Amino acid sequence: MLQEAFLIALWAGITGIDQFNILLHIHRPIITGPVVGFILGDFQTGLAAGATLELVWMGMAPLAGAQPPNVVIGGIIGTVFAILSGQDPKTAVSVAVPFAVAAQGAITLLFTAYSPLMHKADEYAAEAKHKATDMLNLSGMVVLFVFNFVVAFLPVYFGADAAKAMVDIIPTTLLDGLAVAGGMMPALGFAMLLSIMLKKEYVAFLLVGFVVVTYFDLTLVGTAIIGVAIALYDYYSNNSNDNNQTPKKEAKTNGI
Repeated sequence: MLQEAFLIALWAGITGIDQFNILLHIHRPIITGPVVGFILGDFQTGLAAGATLELVWMGMAPLAGAQPPNVVIGGIIGTVFAILSGQDPKTAVSVAVPFAVAAQGAITLLFTAYSPLMHKADEYAAEAKHKATDMLNLSGMVVLFVFNFVVAFLPVYFGADAAKAMVDIIPTTLLDGLAVAGGMMPALGFAMLLSIMLKKEYVAFLLVGFVVVTYFDLTLVGTAIIGVAIALYDYYSNNSNDNNQTPKKEAKTNGI
């Protein structure tokens, strides 16, 4: 089991980097499930467990500060549990979610502890110290790799049941606190996006979107369609104005 645990942990480390830094989406359960199944010699169950867990995380993706339960650890540990225990892949969800919540809480703490180094990276960038800036940013990938490697290795090597018992030992108060911190992340993420993207000319559209979602219970798809309609109107209106302002060339007839 040592060899299998090492290979799965290696895969978890790689996909852990992909989740935040590369985004080839190999970290999704629909990919990690079959890979883990192949390593453990049960590709079919791995595929079934991965597909089941993908449904759980289908609508959740880490965007800016919004961090859902960790899809890498949840997907891998859930698949391992389904294969090693011989249970129905649907039962993998009950094991995957607690691991995913605990792992994301730990990553939230990791990001918080690492955040002061970003100011140092800004200083290096301002001083044109390119190598130091690159090394500081790459060190974040190393930390992510090691974290995912260790968190995936231990449950596989010692058994998912033993690891789940360790998760259950974590005080509920601590998990609730981490959950509250995670719930604040979406607001922080949108605030960061608005600080970069929002212009005073578009504040009116932001207010319209807020009213539509809050008071008319419109879904995100409906709101997005309204946004696309406004964007198309704005695009073609600007093009029309530009064409009207462009002086037209006079046609020459008989040399005049």
